[in-house]
Amino acid sequence: MRKKTLLAAALVVAAGLSLSACGTGDEGAAAKPDFDISAQKKTEAATVLQEPKTKPDLVLTDTRGKTFDLRERTKGKPTLIYFGYTHCPDVCPLTMSNIAIARKQLPKADQDKLQVVFVTTDPERDTSAELAKWLPSAGDPSFIGLTGEFPTIQAGARAIGIGIDPPKKEKDGTVVSMHGAQVVVFSPKTDKGYVLYGEDTTADEWAKDLPALIKGEKP
Repeated sequence: MRKKTLLAAALVVAAGLSLSACGTGDEGAAAKPDFDISAQKKTEAATVLQEPKTKPDLVLTDTRGKTFDLRERTKGKPTLIYFGYTHCPDVCPLTMSNIAIARKQLPKADQDKLQVVFVTTDPERDTSAELAKWLPSAGDPSFIGLTGEFPTIQAGARAIGIGIDPPKKEKDGTVVSMHGAQVVVFSPKTDKGYVLYGEDTTADEWAKDLPALIKGEKP
């Protein structure tokens, strides 16, 4: 992968860390990220974290209405975690779609290993049933959808540097969910989040990097 200059990398990362207003179609005021990765190593698509993140200690509810212990259920597996919501008109479905397209290009054994976890930032509307209906169409039936109490979800997101705000209803009735649009990748070797991808990552870029990520290697 070709190296980018530090300045270019910093600009790309800074842009990726702004919160996405996925409800109005326009850009909301960017909030400060929960951690600064502007000095981290940047490749074509990935940012490799100098200090890997600990997998959030989240016990939520999955699409079947069953309790899902994130750490326990994904232990020792290559895991992608994304915080978003089903009523998002653009960023969230595009992110899930791009990952799904790339996943289908993997050998069957690697497809089975990969865990893609979508945690809602709008749990009041995103019930287990709603997630079960949305994820297969936006991404892939294998993707894990989780919902629960908002404070619990927000704390889990902040633990890995992703900022999310409570959903807010605008004057026109539109509900806006402000959330960081990054995907954090956790290694099957260490269960640590060591790579981060922004919302502009394409399906081709995912397809290029996933084989290494599944092995716990740096892209």
